[in-house]
Amino acid sequence: MTPSDGSIPRSVRLGTWPTPLEPMPRLSRALGLGDDDLWIKRDDLTGLGGGGNKVRKLEWTCAAALADDATVLVTTGAPQSNHARLTAAAAARLGLDVVLVLAGSPGSSRSGNLALDGLLGATVRWAGAADDQALVAIAEQVAEELRQRGAVPALIPFGGSSVLGARGYAECGRELLAQQPDLETVVVAVGSGGTMAGLVAALGPSRVLGVHCGAIADPARTVSELASGLSGEPCPPQDLRLRLDQVGDGYGALTEQTMAALTLAARTEGIVLDPIYTGRALAGLLAAVEDGDIASGQRTIFLHSGGMPGLFGHAATVATAEAALTVFDAAS
Repeated sequence: MTPSDGSIPRSVRLGTWPTPLEPMPRLSRALGLGDDDLWIKRDDLTGLGGGGNKVRKLEWTCAAALADDATVLVTTGAPQSNHARLTAAAAARLGLDVVLVLAGSPGSSRSGNLALDGLLGATVRWAGAADDQALVAIAEQVAEELRQRGAVPALIPFGGSSVLGARGYAECGRELLAQQPDLETVVVAVGSGGTMAGLVAALGPSRVLGVHCGAIADPARTVSELASGLSGEPCPPQDLRLRLDQVGDGYGALTEQTMAALTLAARTEGIVLDPIYTGRALAGLLAAVEDGDIASGQRTIFLHSGGMPGLFGHAATVATAEAALTVFDAAS
């Protein structure tokens, strides 16, 4: 499937393309796969504001905001939102103000992505214990308050995931095909759904394995609707390859499988993942190898969607990693 509106030009460039595609032979061998089976797409190296997959989406959503003469970007997210951090970075690059509507309350954390939000000049509106729908309502209220002050706000969707934003990952899918024409499976974390949807639109549902991270209530329906809207062709939820087995106790909770995946990637390839998205995605890849969904001889690509700043804002992951330090004792 290819996007029916792929000829629409992008008018703002925020990232550095193409991102590298690198082999991971030591990790591949550790999983029982062939040396050349497993590769990593480095969308953690997109360049802007610490990098990550949201940059591809923001090139489209920010272009639309500029076309509407926006003076301030408004978006939503969790306290450690990678999307919020990169929206703040995009606003700084484009000379716009930014308001981040975040779930939670002030004082709970000032590390990780929140520290970068401050460095990038963001204003935060704390929303308390708000779910996704409540966050959207508060963001709309903030936008109206800004209009009353004479500003021109642009609402950037949660995670940058809209049909417009998903175009960025349809482009990524075509970029991957140019780099690795014989790819069989791309493994990707599913947060707000737009990254998987764009890849599905470009590569077809059989070549994209999504790993649900617990950020949205119905990932299959969300990805299906975005992919269908992008391609102009039906993409039924039942056609998607989507793992739901890595959420554990919830979106913000560190699972044993995720920590194991984080450790394995770090110690075999020197690749740092995060505990919410990419760590879960790699845990899903490991599970897919164990149950035969991914097998030796198949060209598999792991999409590294970034998010490392969030690791430093996740207390349980930091504590577990620090506890794993080996201390050299000269006397022993």
